[in-house]
Amino acid sequence: MSFLLTFVIAVALPVAAQAQTTDAPADPVAVIKVEGAIDRPLMGYLLAQIEEAVADNAVIVLQLDSAGTIGQDGIALAQQLIALPVPVLVWVGSVPARASGAGMLLMDAASLASVAPGSQTGPLNPIDLLHPAPPPADLNATIEGWLAARDRTDVKLEHQDEAMPGQLAVDYGFASFGATSVIDLLNQADGDTVQTANGPWELHTKVATTDADVSNGVGVSIRFIEPGLLVRGAHAVATPTMVYVLLVLGLACMAFELTQPGFGFAGFAGLFLLALGIYGATIAVPAWPGAVLLLAGLGAMVADLRLRRLSVLTYVGLVAFAVGSYSLYHGVADAIRISPWLIVGAVIASWLYYGFALTVAVQSRDRIISTQQGLIGLVGEARGRLAPDGPVHVKGAMWRGRSLGEPIAPGTKVRVRGVDGLVLKVEPEPDTVGVE
Repeated sequence: MSFLLTFVIAVALPVAAQAQTTDAPADPVAVIKVEGAIDRPLMGYLLAQIEEAVADNAVIVLQLDSAGTIGQDGIALAQQLIALPVPVLVWVGSVPARASGAGMLLMDAASLASVAPGSQTGPLNPIDLLHPAPPPADLNATIEGWLAARDRTDVKLEHQDEAMPGQLAVDYGFASFGATSVIDLLNQADGDTVQTANGPWELHTKVATTDADVSNGVGVSIRFIEPGLLVRGAHAVATPTMVYVLLVLGLACMAFELTQPGFGFAGFAGLFLLALGIYGATIAVPAWPGAVLLLAGLGAMVADLRLRRLSVLTYVGLVAFAVGSYSLYHGVADAIRISPWLIVGAVIASWLYYGFALTVAVQSRDRIISTQQGLIGLVGEARGRLAPDGPVHVKGAMWRGRSLGEPIAPGTKVRVRGVDGLVLKVEPEPDTVGVE
């Protein structure tokens, strides 16, 4: 009898243990994509999504590809991860993703970190790409405290200022293992116990991969999160290169508008580009001496344009524009620095645009206006309905006409009473005396 009881217990205990493991509730997972330098729009998005995941008691996975921050406190962000009551898993992927600067701090603060083969981890410095500076003297002690809180004591911090490929990041302990995808990460992490601010947490993150898994209710609920359209747009214009391009193009459009009558498409396009550029400059703040030089250079070239000449003012402005372009973001990290080739191209294009193209356009417009002034008082014919604008034929050429009163029918004799830019102001002629 005792032998039979022993046999029943020996068989039943493993089955019960297996049932307990199978029936363990899966953790909801929130996969938050963090791509690019972490600026103000991306930081706001990231903190909001982390807060929502904590409210859902979800395991957080940061899908990371970032070289650092732009004007944001990366150390404070990592400290917030340490204080979370839920696990934070970091996956550096997909190839060719990198986690350097503040991105590497997020790996250090993670409950568990993983890297894709072919990704890059490190170097740690600079943390803030906009203001490269030596890290605080106590940063190593802070990182060691984070790692101790996560029970990750095998990290070789002496290698943190190196650019490490994926396998080396694993060998040095910055990542626990390599993973080809978020799904691979979750499957490998399933069953591991990680540390949170509220203590240890056993991960149940197995992803259903077969029909049997689905039918048995195995598998986590995964929510993939990416920035919305507004966040992506704000993030896109908040880089030094985009700020520079938007400002240069916007000012070029406004300069073109100076050569045209009225305020048209180029003017509105210029205002839109300038608005985007100025917004980006509030995030990726430029060096103001460089900005002043750039604007002064463009102003000098426009002034020469208004004087209808190509003289020393244009060349002085061109030099100021080149120096300002170089100085605008000279002190930033290499990862976000404006390409010298872009600056050279912008200088050459500005010389051709302001020195020649717009000068020719202004001279051509002056000739047209002079010709139009000579048309005042002449009689022509409406070649289409003027309601109020339409084609008119005056002195052997077609012009755009505008009725000063009621609509004018085709074939009506009209007299030119004035000029508005490139438009002839006309009114019906009561007789045909003097018609050409």
